[in-house]
This record gives sequence, C-alpha cells and structure tokens, in this order.
Amino acid sequence: MTTTLTAPFKNDIVGSFLRPQKLKEAREQFKQGELDQAGLTVVEDACITDLIEKEKAVGLHAVTDGEFRRSWWHLDFLWGLTGVGHYNYHQSYRFKGTKTRTDNAELVGKVAYNPDHPFFKHFQFTNQQAGPDVLAKQTIPSPTMLFRDNRSDHWPDFYDRYQDYLTDLATAYRQTIHRFYELGCRYLQIDNTTWAFLISKLNETKDQPGEHQKYVQLCQDAVTVINGALKDKPADLTITTHICRGNFKSTFLFSGGYAPVAPYLAQLNYDGFFLEYDSEERDGNFAPLKKILNQRDQVTIVLGLITSKDGQLEDPDQVIARIHEAAKEVPLANLALSPQCGFASTEEGNILTEKQQWAKLKLIKEIADAVWG
Repeated sequence: MTTTLTAPFKNDIVGSFLRPQKLKEAREQFKQGELDQAGLTVVEDACITDLIEKEKAVGLHAVTDGEFRRSWWHLDFLWGLTGVGHYNYHQSYRFKGTKTRTDNAELVGKVAYNPDHPFFKHFQFTNQQAGPDVLAKQTIPSPTMLFRDNRSDHWPDFYDRYQDYLTDLATAYRQTIHRFYELGCRYLQIDNTTWAFLISKLNETKDQPGEHQKYVQLCQDAVTVINGALKDKPADLTITTHICRGNFKSTFLFSGGYAPVAPYLAQLNYDGFFLEYDSEERDGNFAPLKKILNQRDQVTIVLGLITSKDGQLEDPDQVIARIHEAAKEVPLANLALSPQCGFASTEEGNILTEKQQWAKLKLIKEIADAVWG
C-alpha cells in the first residue's frame, strides 16, 4: 500500500471516538447479564463498521475502531498480557474536578506475551473493514503504564532483579508488536501518560536532589523499555506515540511543558510524536520540539492543536498561525495536525456531541490541506 510509509498523516487522529448510544446500551446490558458476549460483539462490529465509513468520509487516511471494544484506553490491553491481572484500586485516579472508576492492573506473575491477546482479533476485524485504501491504525498503551499507580508493586514476588522485570516487559511488547505486524498492521500508536506524570514530578522535585533522581531514573527506565519494545521493528511498520496529560470526561491529570522530558523523548526510536498543544497553560511552548526532533529527518511531530475536550470549533487562522509558530523550531515538513487527544479515552467519553466530534475532524482536514496542500 502506497500510504504505508507516509504515516503519520498531515491530518490524523489519536484513536478513540465517542461511543454511540446503541453501543452504550449494549455494554450496559452485557454488564447486567442481559446480553451475552456474542450479542455484544454483534453490536460492536456494527458500530465499528459504521465508524470506519464515517472516518473515511471525513478524509482520514488512517482509521481506528474507536476503541469501541474497550472500557479504558489502557487497562483492557494490560489485562490481556500474561502475568497481569485486575484489581480494585480503592481510589479513583486524581483528575481535576471529577472521579473515575477504581479499576486497575497489577502483576500476578512474570509478565509475558500472550499469543491469544483479544486485541489481535480486534485488529483483524478493523483491518478487514478498513479495506485497501486506508490504513487500519492500532492503538495500545505504553509498557511504562505498568510502572505506575501501584501496578508494579509485586515485582519482587516474581523477580530477583527489577531489571529482569523490565526486560520481560520489553520482550512481551516486542513480541506483541511483531504479532500485530504479522496480522497486517502497518501503523501502530503507543499511548502514554507516563511522560506527563514525569514532567510534573521532575518540576515538583527539582529542588529535592534525592527525590528528583528517582524520577530521572524512571525516565531512563522508560527509554530502555520502550526502545527494547521497538527493537527490530520492521522497516515498513510506522510506530508513533501519543503523550497524554490525562483525558476523562473532558478533564486532565497533569500540566507542564515538554522541556524536562525532551532529552529522553529524543532518544526514543519512534517514527512520530503526537503532542498535546491545545492549551499553552497546560502544555507549554514549542521550544522543546527542536530537542525532541533532534535532527531526525524522518520523524514527524503531530501537533494536537484541536482540543477534544469541548465542542467549540477553533479559529482556523489561529491554528494555522500556531503551526507556523511551531515551524520556527522544526521544519514545517516534519509537522502534522490532529486532535489533542482521543474523544473518549474511557467509555464515558468527553463532553461534546458526535456532531461536534466530526466537525473537529473536518476542520483538521481543511487546515491540513491549507497548510501542506
């Protein structure tokens, strides 16, 4: 497919979409025992098929399943790995002004690749529905998501050394990535809130050398595990990352510009970075882009200048001006445009309508055509 090597595209998406009412009702019926898995899958298949046609109609070159089969952007995938189980966190994630459900993941054994991970079948369906003219984009959470929120507390129960745990985690991801490739995946996105967490922690502890070093080490571990997962990546597989500051019912978790983690991001062997830039107060300025790109000509930085957190359409002239402002730091050819995040990182979704969601993507296409032709 001629489009494979050009991803990420000038108008692109992060991945998740608002769940249709029909899907919400079916998932609730499933939870209540009124609908079995087969019945839920029928509804999911229909909703995903409809979604993909809408994605194509709005001019996207890469389409996703909207994460319609998931409850959480990250936990559903992590639970599918060997050695990872579900537990009740007993407290919600600390989003600004709202509470989440208390699901979480934890180690229950040595972490390993699961050849029967349900996401493989999910991708096959999406790839089939996408057809030959667009790419089916698969999204998964970063392996670093198993470093946080008490998820790796039990590693001493299964490993003599922490480094052995990290090695197994990288290996499990590497094998998972290669399996997606065998199934036809040519565009994979690894979503990650860890870097935003680290931005906050590095800023908070800059005057506390001992505590600060703990988070520097976490940055270094993140680079090691991610690049271990990307090792031996097929040349025609595009792998990008989305750095998220949290996304739940239009709220967020973290703030701070990219400068503290830019040197580490520059070491990651990704083909592209989806970076949130819808709020200068929350996301900082464009100065770190030069360090992140680090003279890597083939890397694309996708600017998340269009917010997914509300339905108000941005002024296209202002967005274009910000793109050209970013182009003072890195070449315009290395830039692209997308929403700042998905529209529904959890099944609850953000506070906007489906009509507003599609209007956002239409605007992105119009701006991308105006800037890059």
